[in-house]
Amino acid sequence: MKITRFGHAAVLVEVAGTRILVDPGVFSPDETFALEGLDAIVVTHQHADHIDPARGADLLVRNPDAVLIADPETAAAAPFGSWTANSDGLAIDVNGVTVTGVGSQHAVILPALPRVANVGVLIAAPDEPVLFLAGDTYEYVPDGVDVLGVPLGAPWAKVSETVDFVQRVAPRVMFPVHDCTIAEIAYGIYWGHLETYGGVEDGRKLGQNESTTVSA
Repeated sequence: MKITRFGHAAVLVEVAGTRILVDPGVFSPDETFALEGLDAIVVTHQHADHIDPARGADLLVRNPDAVLIADPETAAAAPFGSWTANSDGLAIDVNGVTVTGVGSQHAVILPALPRVANVGVLIAAPDEPVLFLAGDTYEYVPDGVDVLGVPLGAPWAKVSETVDFVQRVAPRVMFPVHDCTIAEIAYGIYWGHLETYGGVEDGRKLGQNESTTVSA
């Protein structure tokens, strides 16, 4: 499994000959929306840092055969294209790769703000590691996760919750996502706490446009 970060929450997963792009939002660089040969585009929830309707439409032009998978609220709004509504426990086959929905709601930002739908994803293929991308929540913890993209900073998160989330998931490998709200000078504080207290031996601090490969 090859994993490439494209800024903030956007992650390209290449596994078993299949290319799946998750959460191409407004904080993601233009390179994200120039990708071709995608088999699926997955969106965990409707917030703009996870889906950019303007550049996303251009992405679909480049990838007209890509399967579009999103939480039910985003799928109903259909920002571009025709979407399959994801849900907790739903398994969708994409060329032999299984994309399974995890969870249902976004984390609480403020009590005054309604919680939107949020469906994270497990991405798995035979004889490959299992990757979990949660979207914007630490609430849901599936079993059998080998690789975790950790949401590192957000208005709804604090470091103690991030560490607890990583400990509960207990992956073999972790890498950061959802980090554009963290200043570069302070980044080491957040990632350092995860490395020290998360209990994961293999932490890979991927930056923008950086890739890593994980074996089963």
